[in-house]
Amino acid sequence: MGRAPCCEKVGLRKGRWTAEEDKALTKYILANGEGSWKSLPKNAGLLRCGKSCRLRWINYLRADLKRGNITKEEEETIVKLRAALGNR
Repeated sequence: MGRAPCCEKVGLRKGRWTAEEDKALTKYILANGEGSWKSLPKNAGLLRCGKSCRLRWINYLRADLKRGNITKEEEETIVKLRAALGNR
């Protein structure tokens, strides 16, 4: 009735990502682009689900991802936008 599973769960790794897996994922995406997340793990040689690869890339490994504290200017921008737009 529902949606088909994104992958076969048998034989896939779960839990923490290793540095080698991060390197393999980053190297593959930089060489080939994001493309199809469903086929990416097999093509990159990873024993992970496509969804896991997508979330790892988007939330931790992207080059344009900024982590850490925000600057004073960013904080002021947030305050100004909240004053103008409210809590939407």
